[in-house]
Amino acid sequence: AILHDELHMAIEEAGSGRLWNEPHFARTPQALRRINDIAFSGDGEPTCTKEFDLAVETAAKARRDCGREDVKLVVITNATRLSSPQFERALSILDRNNGEIWVKLDAGTEEYFQLVNRPVGNITLDNIVSDITHLARARPVVIQTLMFRLDGANPPGAEIEAYCRRLDSILNAG
Repeated sequence: AILHDELHMAIEEAGSGRLWNEPHFARTPQALRRINDIAFSGDGEPTCTKEFDLAVETAAKARRDCGREDVKLVVITNATRLSSPQFERALSILDRNNGEIWVKLDAGTEEYFQLVNRPVGNITLDNIVSDITHLARARPVVIQTLMFRLDGANPPGAEIEAYCRRLDSILNAG
């Protein structure tokens, strides 16, 4: 109820223009004064919460209640929980409500994946790519990547080539 009420209020405030009178938002350029999306992201993996599907349904209801079906629902995920029950339950809600899924893929080899992502548990790059591939067969996904210098060095050329092969494997799988 709190999530619904706060989203409803934020959508209404932005839509009416009142939001832009608030000191924190008053300097927002006119061209950017819009609601682009309601995004699930942030400190920690949003899809870990057991009630993730309920949060997505609540966000979808809040935008419907405001007559803003044009506003996208976006899930920005590190792709470690794509096969979790709560994420799988959320998929049909996202599909019905202008949803987008942005998945993180930062490596091409297992060794580099472990180095830069430092996953907890038995998460492997093969699992991540397999889950992304499965997800992408049914709906478009956005691949979000961060390539950075590590200890002052760019990713090795062989790593970038392996990363490109991973992307090709997702595309070639349909």
